[in-house]
Amino acid sequence: MAQVQGGQPIIILREGTTQTRGREALGNNIAAAKAVANAVRSTLGPLGMDKMLVSGIGDIVITNDGATIVDEMDIEHPAAKMMVEIAKTQDQEAGDGTTTAVVLAAELLTRAEALVGDEVHPTVIAAGYRLAADRAAALLAELARPVTPSDTALLYRIAMTAMTGKGAEVAMDQFAAMVVKAVGMVVDEDGTVDPENVKVEKKVGGSFDDSVLVEGVVLAKERVHPGMPKRVENARVLLLNTPIEYKKTESKATIKITAAGQEQAFLDADQRMSREMAEKVLATGANVVFSQKGIDDLAQHYLAKAGILAVRRLKTSDLKRIARATGARILTTLDDIQPENLGCAGLVEERVMAADEVVVIEQCQNPRAVTILLHGGTEHVVDELERAIHDAIRVVGIVVEDGKYVVGGGAPEIALARSLRDYATTIGGREQLAVEAFANALEVIPRTIAENAGLDQIDALVALRAAHDSGCATAGVDVRTGEAVDMEAAGVVEPLRVKTQAISSATEAAVMILRIDDVIAGSKSQMPEGGPGGMGDY
Repeated sequence: MAQVQGGQPIIILREGTTQTRGREALGNNIAAAKAVANAVRSTLGPLGMDKMLVSGIGDIVITNDGATIVDEMDIEHPAAKMMVEIAKTQDQEAGDGTTTAVVLAAELLTRAEALVGDEVHPTVIAAGYRLAADRAAALLAELARPVTPSDTALLYRIAMTAMTGKGAEVAMDQFAAMVVKAVGMVVDEDGTVDPENVKVEKKVGGSFDDSVLVEGVVLAKERVHPGMPKRVENARVLLLNTPIEYKKTESKATIKITAAGQEQAFLDADQRMSREMAEKVLATGANVVFSQKGIDDLAQHYLAKAGILAVRRLKTSDLKRIARATGARILTTLDDIQPENLGCAGLVEERVMAADEVVVIEQCQNPRAVTILLHGGTEHVVDELERAIHDAIRVVGIVVEDGKYVVGGGAPEIALARSLRDYATTIGGREQLAVEAFANALEVIPRTIAENAGLDQIDALVALRAAHDSGCATAGVDVRTGEAVDMEAAGVVEPLRVKTQAISSATEAAVMILRIDDVIAGSKSQMPEGGPGGMGDY
């Protein structure tokens, strides 16, 4: 980049730095965003297609989950990376609707590019888009309908909608029932649902029908000692965040033996410490021990001799789930353990599943953490099934939290587009053009759903508009016939938050890209000045 001073150009950027300005910069950014959207667009809807993603080391992922696709893609372009952030945010906040958010953002940019070509300034377009997004959020709140945690039939339909078109579709009834039951068991007293309390454990082998909901926790672990019992009924569970082994020195230490018997005395002291720690565990009355840290060999021997089943080196998340399921407290010391610190479970058992040992904790009195155990014929099948179940758990959880849902099938987008066109006439000025563009962009969702089902986009859109004009605000695309049908009656429903978050994220990303009028790309150097951690390229 050069600034002219008295007829003399002044270079202020390093050699090799490139600069793109104005419409060229905007066009490049929009093209990159559209490229990402085109990569996931064909996955949208119940009849969307899958993508095969192959990494540089040969790992294969087969999925139609938008968040997974963009996350696995090796993207360099900065604007394209912003589209990836849209998908990640949508997945974190709503659990579903990632493809909708990405496709909508790209369509908003496409419409904006046409307005820029008609000499509408990007700032005006951004202002109009924000007005339209705010109005759309208010309209969605009016379209939303209430749902309660006790309405299991409606929650079941929401779970079914989330899994439609994904790997779980072959046994959707079974999995939807599991998800609704699981979420109902982990709801906190304040009405919130933490999806981490529904653990999904994958096992390659068997069929979909072998998948079960365990009202407790399944650990991909085994007993620490073969002499321990495999099955403990009426378990009294002790959870430890401290090792059952003597403490090793933090620094390197050397022990000098200067007299006969000192070596044996040292070994005896080690054994005594391990025995004392094991005796503290025995004194608690526990017959099952789960430790996040280690359990040394001698302590294992004493515990096995006492008939205690012990598992070590658990993840923090697993320890917390066991605490929720059994009512036990996680302890950081072996001293002064009270009976009320122990948890209860009807059964703790080591089993073999798909040739692997697992420890199952079940028959808990009030399990507030559960496990869905998935089976499938191949690793790829089970992975995609897990992603579908994750989406279903998340959407059922957020609809329980929010208590609001809307219909799917492109119906909300058509209703919003129709209302926004009327709203645009009340604004005036050039912002009106942006609001109308926003309304037209929303229709990309039903058009894409129809396209991916092999239907004519125009015919489907005309049918939907006619149905909404006649007063059916819940009319959406029937992907098998192309007709406009009542999505409420068809059972195609989804959480309100999925739609509001998708529109919000797409609008924010589109506005941010629209406001960029200058792209300065630094030259790539082998090593910044000053070595690693230097100041970079500028």
